[in-house]
Amino acid sequence: MKLFDGGKAPNPRRVRVFLAEKGIEVPIEPVDMTRLEHRGEAIVRRNPLARLPVLELDDGTILTESVAICRYFELLHPGPALFGTGAIGQARVEMWNRRLELGLLATVAAAFRHTHPAMKDWEVPQFPDWGAANRIKAVEALEMLDRHLADTRFVCGEDYTIADITGLVALDFMKPARIELPEQLAHVRRWHAEISARPSAAA
Repeated sequence: MKLFDGGKAPNPRRVRVFLAEKGIEVPIEPVDMTRLEHRGEAIVRRNPLARLPVLELDDGTILTESVAICRYFELLHPGPALFGTGAIGQARVEMWNRRLELGLLATVAAAFRHTHPAMKDWEVPQFPDWGAANRIKAVEALEMLDRHLADTRFVCGEDYTIADITGLVALDFMKPARIELPEQLAHVRRWHAEISARPSAAA
């Protein structure tokens, strides 16, 4: 088994943080995305979308998409339960992970891909107006999250879950995307400080 990893990119990082929370060690195959190695034959043969991460199992089975890879490890190693427990708990984690994935991480990524000069050869064509619009959408998602976090320690209650991991990588990716975290979002700041202090955040 080996994990083809993309370094600082948000989705590869999601998997690394998840594995660290689980205490699972997987051999890492580094892929230098700055040199466009993810578009090379070794990755495209395994994932025609040319995206990371990619998990290759010992029998040659290929799994892509960060949440799918995390679900695979969750089923093999149920504790700690990072996808929630029980019908309501799991549905709540799914709900919030999707909200943060689509409402925050995707908008931050769009802002980065469509406005950052380093992405001009990656995102063809770039639409700067679309990137700017997504900066606004990202802040709106953060305002919703701040209201929610007023009454809860983590995104889905007292237990840390994959929804927190998605939120963590999204907030951290705001720096290269050049999106400022509004000063008044005190609950988001409190939550982000706590989850950033977990050892897994350094994965």
